[in-house]
Amino acid sequence: MHNNKELQSFQQITSNFLQQITEKKEINSTGIESLRQILRFHEHRYYVLNNPLISDFEYDQLYQSLKEIEATNPHLITPDSPTQRVGSSINKSFETVPHLVPMLSLENSYNADDLIDWDRKVKEQSNLTIIDYCIEPKFDGASISLIYENDLLVRGTTRGDGVEGEDITNNIKQIRSIPLSAPFSHYGIQQIEIRGEIVMTKAAFTNYNESLIAQGLSPLANPRNAASGSLRMKDPKEVAKRNLDAFFYNVSYYNLSSSPLTVDRLLKDSDLQQNQQTTVYGKRSSVNPFSTHSNSLQLLWDVGFRSPQKEKQVVQGIDEVIKHVHDFELMRDTLPYEIDGMVVKVNDFALQEKLGMTTHHPRWAIAFKFKARQATTKLRSIEFQVGRTGAVTPVAKLDPVQVGGVTVSSISVHNEEYIREKDLQIGDTVLIERAGDVIPQIVKSQPELRDGTQISIDFPKECPVCKSPLFKEEGEAVWRCINIECEAQVVEKIIHFVSKDAMDIKSFGDANVRKFYELGLLKDIPGIYSIDFNTIGTLEGFGKKSIDNLIAAIVASKQQPLYRLIYGLGIRFVGETTAKALANAVNHLLDFTTKSEEDLQQLDDVGVKVAKSIHHFFSNEQNIAMLHQLETLGLQLINTKKETIVSGGLQDQTFLFTGTLNRLKRNDAEVLAEQQGGKIISGVSSKLNYLVVGEDAGSKLEKAKKINTIKIITENEFLALVGFEE
Repeated sequence: MHNNKELQSFQQITSNFLQQITEKKEINSTGIESLRQILRFHEHRYYVLNNPLISDFEYDQLYQSLKEIEATNPHLITPDSPTQRVGSSINKSFETVPHLVPMLSLENSYNADDLIDWDRKVKEQSNLTIIDYCIEPKFDGASISLIYENDLLVRGTTRGDGVEGEDITNNIKQIRSIPLSAPFSHYGIQQIEIRGEIVMTKAAFTNYNESLIAQGLSPLANPRNAASGSLRMKDPKEVAKRNLDAFFYNVSYYNLSSSPLTVDRLLKDSDLQQNQQTTVYGKRSSVNPFSTHSNSLQLLWDVGFRSPQKEKQVVQGIDEVIKHVHDFELMRDTLPYEIDGMVVKVNDFALQEKLGMTTHHPRWAIAFKFKARQATTKLRSIEFQVGRTGAVTPVAKLDPVQVGGVTVSSISVHNEEYIREKDLQIGDTVLIERAGDVIPQIVKSQPELRDGTQISIDFPKECPVCKSPLFKEEGEAVWRCINIECEAQVVEKIIHFVSKDAMDIKSFGDANVRKFYELGLLKDIPGIYSIDFNTIGTLEGFGKKSIDNLIAAIVASKQQPLYRLIYGLGIRFVGETTAKALANAVNHLLDFTTKSEEDLQQLDDVGVKVAKSIHHFFSNEQNIAMLHQLETLGLQLINTKKETIVSGGLQDQTFLFTGTLNRLKRNDAEVLAEQQGGKIISGVSSKLNYLVVGEDAGSKLEKAKKINTIKIITENEFLALVGFEE
C-alpha cells in the first residue's frame, strides 16, 4: 500500500488539478495521462479499498475535465481511460468465445467427514503426510473470466459451459472495482487470464430493490440472481445502475513476455530494489506470485483487484481447515456480501500441478458448502390479504420447510405481475430462499415437475373481504380496494392508529383490536374512545388491572402531539417525518381542507404524489366527520407545539439521520434537533443542511456526497452541535 508520503503526493496532484478547474484554467493535453492516473488512483481507493480520499463531487469534476480534454483531442483517448467504461451502444447479442483454460466445477463437501476423505486422497496422491491449504470465501454470485494483454483488459466472459462463455466485455467495464488496465508487466506477464465472481453487496441489493419498489416494480429475489442477471443485460448503462462488485481468486493462465522479470529475479532483493516502481495501486510485492495460491491472491491485490487477500487463511492440515470453515460460517451474516461456503485449495502450485484434475473438477480444490438457505417445497394455495391502504397482497401458503434455521410456511408474492414473472401455479414445486435475516422469497417455480394437477392463479377482480371492485392506478403494480369502509382496511387502520409510533396506546395490540372488532365492541377509530369497558371486563384475560391500564393508555393518547395523530390516520405516503412537516404547517388539522395540491407541494418533504394523497384524504367527507368526532372526544387537533416552539441555534436548519446511531435512538435525536429549532426531512435534496451518519449508512450518504452544500456529520458531531450531555 502507499505510504504517507506517496498519499500526500497523490493528494497534492489532485488538489492542483481541482484548483485549475476551480479557477477555470485549461488543463493542457500534456497533463492528460497524469489526470487519468489520478482518476484511476481515486477509483481504486473508492471501489476496491472502500476508503475514498476525495468527495464524489470532486471526482466528478476531475472526470468531466478529462472528458472535455478527450473530446477536443480524440487522438489522445486510450482504451484504459476512465471515460471508456461507459457503454455507448446496446448489445443485440453476445458472441460465444473460448476460455484460454476451461472453467471447471468444484467438488462439493457438506460436512467434516467429506473434507477428511478429500484430504486423505490428496495426501495419498502427493505422498505427503500434511498439506498446507489456502481457505477463502465461496462468493455467491456469477462467475466470470477476464483476459489482460499488455496490461489492458481485452475481454470479459461468462462461465458458459466451462469451455466457452459469452463475451460481456462492455458490461464488465461498468463494474468500477475492475480496473481497465493493471500493471501485470511489472511481473513480466504479457497475457493473463484470471477468474472471479461478480457480486451485489447486501447494501447495494437493498438500495436497488428500494428504487424498484418506488417505481412500482417488483423487487429482485436475491443478490446472486441480481448479479447473474446483470451480466447479460443488453444495455451496459442498465448494468452500471446496479452497482455491482467483483472479487478475483484465481490465475488460470499467464504468459511471460520475451524478456520477463523472471521468478529468480523476483526473489532477489537487490533486483527488487532496483526495479520496484510505484503504481496507482501500491508497490510491487516481494513475494513470488508463481509459487503458491496465496501469493497469487497477493499479486491480484497488488495490481488493483479485489481479491480475497484479506479474507483468506493459510493453514496446515485438515483439522485446522475444519475449525476455520466452521468459525467462518458463524460470521457469514456479518459480511457485506453473500457467501454460501468456503473453498479449500492446496496452496502450493507445484503440488497442484502434480495432483492434476478430472474432466469435471480439479483434484486440488474442494468447496465446503454451508447449511442450506434454499429449499424446495409445495405451493398449496394463495391467500389475498387487504392492508390498511387497500392494497391487496397475495400470500403463498406452503408446505412448512426449514430454511436457514427457520420454518417457512407463508411467503408474500407481492402482486399479480410477480406471480406471472415467477410462473407460479397452485400445486407447483417451488425453490425458496432465505438470506441472513431477509424475508424469505420464492426464487422460481419448477414447471418441469408439473404433473397436470396444477391450477393457474387468478388474481381477484373484487376485494376478497368486502367484494368491492378492485382498482389499479396507472404505473402501479398493486391492485387496491378503494372502499374505505372495507372491514379489512378498518381493522388494519385501527391497528396502525394505536401503534407505538402513532398514538402509542400500549394496552392495545393486533390481537386485542381484532378480538374487539369481531365481538362488535370496536368498529372504527373514534370507537377506541367510547369503548364499553364493562363488557371488556367480562372477557377472559381482562381483570381490573388490565382494564385500568387500558383506560389510562387511551386517556393519555388524547394529549399526543398533532404529528402523531396525523401519522396515526394512515394517510398514504405520509410517514413520521412528513407528518411532522404537516403538523408544523397549520394551526389546526382541519386547515388542510382549504389547501390545494399546489399549496401542499410548497411544504417541506411533500412532492406531487404525497400532495395528491393528502388532498384526497382531506376532501373526503367521511374523513372530515371522523376528525370532528375525534376532536369532540378530546383529541388534540390544534398544533400547540407550533405556538410554543422556542427558537434555538439551529432555527430552520434541516436534518436527516441515516444508519444506526450508537448513543441515542433516532427518534430522540430528531427531538433534540427540533428543540433547537431544526426541521427533520425524509430525503436527500438541496433542501438538506445536515446529514447525520451512523453505522452502515447506505444510499442516502452516497447521494449526499454529490451535493456539496450538505454538511455530513457523525453522531458525536451532531450531539456536540446541539449541546447534548449524558
